[in-house]
Amino acid sequence: MQFTKSIEAFKKAQEIIPGGVNSPVRAFKSVKMNPVFISKAKGAYITDIDGNVYLDFVASWGPLIFGHAHDTILAAINEAAQKGTSFGAPNEYETEMAELIVDMVPSIQKVRMVNSGTEATMSAIRLARGYTKRECIVKFAGNYHGHGDSFLIKAGSGAITLGLPDSPGVTSSTAMDTLTAEYNNLNSVKALFQERGKEIAAIIVEPVAGNMGVVVPSKDFLQGLRDICTQYGALLIFDEVITGFRLAKGGAQEYFNVMPDLTTLGKIIGGGLPVGAYGGSKEIMDMLAPIGPVYQAGTLSGNPLAMAAGIAMLKLIRNTTDFHSELERKAAKLEKGILNNLKEAGVNGLINRVGSMMTLFFTNEKQITSYDEAMKSDADRYAKYFKLSLENGIYLAPSQYECLFISYAHTDKEIEDVIAKNLEALKNL
Repeated sequence: MQFTKSIEAFKKAQEIIPGGVNSPVRAFKSVKMNPVFISKAKGAYITDIDGNVYLDFVASWGPLIFGHAHDTILAAINEAAQKGTSFGAPNEYETEMAELIVDMVPSIQKVRMVNSGTEATMSAIRLARGYTKRECIVKFAGNYHGHGDSFLIKAGSGAITLGLPDSPGVTSSTAMDTLTAEYNNLNSVKALFQERGKEIAAIIVEPVAGNMGVVVPSKDFLQGLRDICTQYGALLIFDEVITGFRLAKGGAQEYFNVMPDLTTLGKIIGGGLPVGAYGGSKEIMDMLAPIGPVYQAGTLSGNPLAMAAGIAMLKLIRNTTDFHSELERKAAKLEKGILNNLKEAGVNGLINRVGSMMTLFFTNEKQITSYDEAMKSDADRYAKYFKLSLENGIYLAPSQYECLFISYAHTDKEIEDVIAKNLEALKNL
């Protein structure tokens, strides 16, 4: 493959955009390559500006669960755009979206729209602090909840990829209010609550970690968090920006049957457009302005284009009877194929998977259940694997610490093709 145009485009971008990208992981720094610049996408495929075509397993980092440029979603966007792109005023799309979310997500009785997952998580912890009248939050090493100041302490995703687990610009007083525990280690959480339980407003957690690679919650972990929060009067916040609607119609909380107090959503409910949301019980959500004292606002919140796209997406999920079972079947098929390939190629590695999200870790570890175990993975080997895959027309996340996403658009033939190309890449490592 030739990447001449992408190389030139990156040089130009670096002159006027910090690092040449508007989100750090896109720079391909950890895989030791220049990024490819995408020109168009349809279904399960994306095309770069050099004309190279790739089978896509990033799906815009998860939201394109029906593939790119789905006709139904495009039609909804086009219809909404004809009526105006932004009002900064109430519109009926917002109410319809809220009704769908409340109907599908078990713990949500009321929901507030925002513009990104980061905005949702920032708003949720402010609401939790206002509701409980406490200041501290507990998060987990390797969990990523966006780039809000309170979350950039041992954060996952791009912070891990670039080796920047803590960010300059986060004040020491903010950092002091964020307590960090170990994912899948209830004792580390209990210790924090035993020491500072009266100060802790909430635990925020990815119910399935997706930003240090996929890390699956242990059997009693989520229920244990629920019990601790109930005991100490803190709120449990599930960050379902990735897992929401992907693991089940009701997200990870339905999948694992553990109910949080607040849920943050994003990605999928925008149908590919920027959006976020957070919701919970009426009692908690009614603390928000204009009826309560906790302030949060946004001119573009409930934007009609994003709402129309998200409504179309959620209706597709709700009305496609085999949707989640098909995602599970396809993902299991890919997982089995890659595991067989690892054995045949004699490469050390393992796969963590929940539903349609998975990560291939290049590691000598027998399991990866925590941040520390994930950090022992061989990022250099992943970089070589990524390059071989890209040259074979397979577009993966440019980081060892991200997810591979299966979409409904992937066919069995395409999965079989990926398995064959995966074996080729593994043998060439």
